[in-house]
Amino acid sequence: MGNHKELNTVLVTAYSKAPQGSAMYEAYKHTGIILEIDPATNEIINVEFTFLADLTKDFFRRMMVGYDLSNGIDELIQRVEKHYFAPSTNSVIVALKAAYKRYMERLNQVK
Repeated sequence: MGNHKELNTVLVTAYSKAPQGSAMYEAYKHTGIILEIDPATNEIINVEFTFLADLTKDFFRRMMVGYDLSNGIDELIQRVEKHYFAPSTNSVIVALKAAYKRYMERLNQVK
């Protein structure tokens, strides 16, 4: 089947409802998050959100990449609350919590 490189990361996705009246709601109806995580270290390697603006996507990437999920999700949520002032703040937090929960549940199943 070819010469495929071994993958050492996992992708975790989650969604929440975007706030009505926001550009995100008009375009997507939801807030989506995709986390690429190294399960050996629980470090976020890459992140993508369903934001319209590239600046917002880049901002969240810089905020989250390198974060160690072994420390829980509270500090990351505090970063979002401290640095992101937008109508979609709560929906981002809900999606982030759902992705974290999905990752931790799956990690515990594998062990």
